[in-house]
Amino acid sequence: MRVLVSGAGVGGAVLAHFLGRAGADVTVVERAPAPREGGQAIDVRGAALTVADRMGVLDEIRGLRTTMRGMSMVDVNGTELMRDTEQTVSGGRFDSPDVEIMRGDLIAVLSAASPARRVYGDSIATLTEDGEVTYESGGHDRYDAVIGADGLHSKVRALAFGPESRYVHHLGQYISIFTADNFLGLDRWQTWFTEGGAGGVVFSDRDPARMLVNLGFAAEPFPYDHRDVEGQKRLVQERCAHVWEAPRLLEAMWKAGDFYFDAIAQVRMDRWSTGRVALVGDAGYCASPMSGQGTSLAMVGAYVLAEELIADPLGAGERYERRLRPFVAANQALALENPGGPASPESVQRAANAITLD
Repeated sequence: MRVLVSGAGVGGAVLAHFLGRAGADVTVVERAPAPREGGQAIDVRGAALTVADRMGVLDEIRGLRTTMRGMSMVDVNGTELMRDTEQTVSGGRFDSPDVEIMRGDLIAVLSAASPARRVYGDSIATLTEDGEVTYESGGHDRYDAVIGADGLHSKVRALAFGPESRYVHHLGQYISIFTADNFLGLDRWQTWFTEGGAGGVVFSDRDPARMLVNLGFAAEPFPYDHRDVEGQKRLVQERCAHVWEAPRLLEAMWKAGDFYFDAIAQVRMDRWSTGRVALVGDAGYCASPMSGQGTSLAMVGAYVLAEELIADPLGAGERYERRLRPFVAANQALALENPGGPASPESVQRAANAITLD
């Protein structure tokens, strides 16, 4: 079986692992010119831990988990409003089996465990339901299955199912992520802040010289170019100029070479497959960062789809959807539980275990 996976992120790597292990000829194509490093802290929870264990990488992932000592919340003047040394908003309780890990670290581990031919700096240009593909670079080929694991703004979804506007539902918030010099002197600590519809979090982990910054704001959905980095930075500058430590944080933002910005949104679709084409992770069922379950959804979804393709490619898409749909519904509901912030730890745990992997 020849499989093309669009997207070298979490879902693409897990899919490539299990299909490759079963003998499939897998090619992963990625628009970015090289593997992406850095990124935000993400979580592997519930059934996704089972997937990592079956890949043989669970111990390695645990060894790379973040080492947070706790968190605090401050007001616009920097006055501490609360402090917690038993958990963080992003990673949950420290005594939990969940693993909080930096995105770049997780993808490096998953990719190393995934036998596949990888093509960077290219993407799919055209696509048919029977697996005919042409590339932006000019090549063409045919595959037994084409999988879109290419995120919220999926090219595969647009080609196979129609424009993004049909499926992407904004939740009224926007977020940016970048790294900066640790001028706050944070030591494995998260500091959260909010003021007038904007706010964020800063934290430092293993490297005491660097910190990760998240800045975001609430706003009614508006059009923006998700590839215009300078325009996105101007938006964050305008909307977050009044938050705690804004001058220094925004100065660092303009210097950052790893800046990322996007809407907090969900992808809702009636189906995730058509012909030989299927979607995995955010491309098909993004739950939004507010769920805390995007990584786990991608890992579990990729595992289930791989199982069904290996069992019998004929009807694999329907069986994949039937098995995964309740899990997706449970996790997408998390983001709607508390529109102003992350879902409660109790709700996240229930949703993380809302599927049983045979």
